[in-house]
Amino acid sequence: MDLHSLAERMAGRAARYDAAGAFPEEDFDDLREAGLLGLMAPPHLGGAGASFAEYTDVAMRLGSGAGATALIFNMHASVTGALASTPDELVRQFGGTESFFAFRDRVLKAAAEGALYAVAMSEPGIGSRLSQVRTSYERTGSGFRIDGAKTFVSGAGHADAYLVAARDRHSDEPRISYFLVPAGPGVEVRPVWDSLGMRATASHDLHLGVEVGEDALVGGIEGAALLLAQVMPQWLVASYAAVYVGVAQAVLRHGAEHLRERGLHTLPMVRARLGRADVQVAAAELVVRKAAALVTDDPGSPETNRWVWRAKLIAGDTAAQVAFSVLEAAGASATRRGHPLERLYRDARCGALQPATSDVCADWLGASALGENPDEARW
Repeated sequence: MDLHSLAERMAGRAARYDAAGAFPEEDFDDLREAGLLGLMAPPHLGGAGASFAEYTDVAMRLGSGAGATALIFNMHASVTGALASTPDELVRQFGGTESFFAFRDRVLKAAAEGALYAVAMSEPGIGSRLSQVRTSYERTGSGFRIDGAKTFVSGAGHADAYLVAARDRHSDEPRISYFLVPAGPGVEVRPVWDSLGMRATASHDLHLGVEVGEDALVGGIEGAALLLAQVMPQWLVASYAAVYVGVAQAVLRHGAEHLRERGLHTLPMVRARLGRADVQVAAAELVVRKAAALVTDDPGSPETNRWVWRAKLIAGDTAAQVAFSVLEAAGASATRRGHPLERLYRDARCGALQPATSDVCADWLGASALGENPDEARW
């Protein structure tokens, strides 16, 4: 099944999953069958070995079909992509042991075989600021004990494991580590997700009171989360920029269809709105693709990271602005529940609100332009 056909199938189911606020099971059956859960895994482990730029192509196309499905897929790719693309020398530089590479291969091989991973970073009251994480861990005789609560965990209840950020409860400094925690006893999903948009992401709360083995510590490295976020922010900041460009592209497509059906396409002001929206979406796509190309070719450089933050800012703002403008041009009939533009408007509005929010992105870029260290307050 090619990406175009897959996105069309997803688009045909999107309204049903949105209305029910239900995890898109059929979409993920198709993603597994197409081998896309192994997109970032290397070929020798059964995956496609995709680069960040190639991931961006896929996420954009999926986002144009069903934004909520693409968003869950993005979180999975954030886990597999970060593991697959972090250079071996960087792992060793941060203190990673050889056991990390066996762990990495095991996780990526499982993804290629259909395992789904979710990200559990955000927490009630603090959002996604890693330095403020309250979920804590401590060493035990056989591994680690992790206790805490997470929110906005897309795919919760359907993932095979969760990437959890937690702080060392016995350290005075914010020593934050990553753990890949298997679903099961001690990992409780609380079904609370009932949102304005992206309703089918199953972004429920996660409560943790679980013991994991030594091999759950990602990289075998304690305290590396903050450093990695600053050096290679693409998976935490801008990986879903492509999803929202896809959503904006869907707004243009469905908007044009609606305007023609209603005979509104002959009005100069309506055409002008669609023309401006077309330019905005094209500009956002160029920025997102530029950032993706730099991440692929020169990951971690200051210039690359500036484009990463630009990509998130323009994608989130553009999706919201375009969806509002096209919906206003389409008129009240397009605001009825079940109309594609009504759902896309709600989904698009979420882009600027997801971490890093548009205000945070703009502040980061402003600090960078002023020659300050933008990461000091962000994480």
